[in-house]
Amino acid sequence: MLAIESSCDETAAAIVERTAAGALSVRSNVVASQFELHRRYAGVVPEIASRAHLENILPVVHEALATAQLTLREIDAVAVGVRPGLIGSLLVGVSAAKAIAWSLHKPFFGIDHVEAHLWSGVLESECPALPALGLVVSGGHTSMFTLQASSAPTLLGWTIDDALGEAFDKAAFMLGLSHPGGPNLERLARTGNPEAHAFPFANIGTLNFSFSGLKTAMLYAVRGVPAGRGRTSHFTRSHEDLTEQAKADLAASFQRAAVRAILRRLRDAHALHPYKALFVGGGVVANNTLRHELMAFALERSMELRMPQQAYCVDNAAMIGAAAWMRVLRGEPSDPLTIPAQPVSRLATAAS
Repeated sequence: MLAIESSCDETAAAIVERTAAGALSVRSNVVASQFELHRRYAGVVPEIASRAHLENILPVVHEALATAQLTLREIDAVAVGVRPGLIGSLLVGVSAAKAIAWSLHKPFFGIDHVEAHLWSGVLESECPALPALGLVVSGGHTSMFTLQASSAPTLLGWTIDDALGEAFDKAAFMLGLSHPGGPNLERLARTGNPEAHAFPFANIGTLNFSFSGLKTAMLYAVRGVPAGRGRTSHFTRSHEDLTEQAKADLAASFQRAAVRAILRRLRDAHALHPYKALFVGGGVVANNTLRHELMAFALERSMELRMPQQAYCVDNAAMIGAAAWMRVLRGEPSDPLTIPAQPVSRLATAAS
C-alpha cells in the first residue's frame, strides 16, 4: 500500500505492507516538515503550506519507494488522506494519489485523517480483538469512538469547543512561549508544580469534552481578572510580570488539569461499556504526561493499550496506510476516483 498524507503542513508518503502473519509492517515512512516555513508566523499559513506540498510531494513519494526498495508498478493499492484538513493542502496529496492510482489501474482508498490516527497503534503489530475504545487527541480534534471489527468507528463524544492540542497551544501563547506551543509548554511544565493551581475542568454530564473554561482560568491566572468595563476593560499584568518558576507552575497545573479531563471521560466511557482494548492517536499523544496516565489507566482496567510510537503520533502517511488496510480487512470496497477532498471529518463531530 502506497499511502500519502498532506492535510496540513507535513508532506508524507509511506509503504505499509501486511505480512503473512497478519501484522502491518512499515517499510518506509517519509515526512517533509514545513516547520521552518511557518515558524515566523507562530502557526500554519495555508497558502504557504499548499505551495510547499507542491514542491515536496513527488520527492517524498520517490523517497518512500526507494527506501522500501520498490517501484511504482509493484504497488498493490494507493491510499490518501482526503479529509479533514486545509483544502489547498489536501488537494495536492489527493491529486497526486489519484493520478498514481489511475495510471497504474490500482485500487484507491480515500481515508479520513481522524480515523487514521485511531489505527496508528496497530502499525508494526497485529490488531487486538474488537470492539475497543478509541481516543484521538490532536491540534484539531479531541474525540472518543467505539472501534468495531465490521464497520467504521462510531463517535461517542467530542469537544464542543477547543481541541486539546489547540488548548495547549493557546496556554503556551499566554505564557509567552514560542511555536510550537504544546511541546514547549510540556518542557516548561517539567520544572513546575502541577498542584500549584487548582484549575477546573468541565463536567458537562456527557462524554463530550470542553476546554474553554480551563483556558479562561489559565488566562486569568496569567494576566489577572480584567479591570474596568466595556472599552476601559484591561488586564492588570502580563506573562512578563511572572517569574520563570511561576510560569512553570502554571504550565504544569494546566497540563495536569487537561490530562485529568481526558482521563475522566475515558473512565465514563469505560463504565458504560467495559472495553478490553484502548486505541489512542493524535499529535498530543506525544505528550509524556498523557502517555503515562493512559498507560496507568489501561493497566488498572486490564485493557490492551495500543498507543503509537512517537513517530506515528504526529501527522504521517503510515497511519493512512494502516486505516486503508483496516478497510480492506473489513471487506470494504475501494473508492472511486471522484471522491473529493473535504475540509471536515465525517467522524469527529456530531454535525458531520
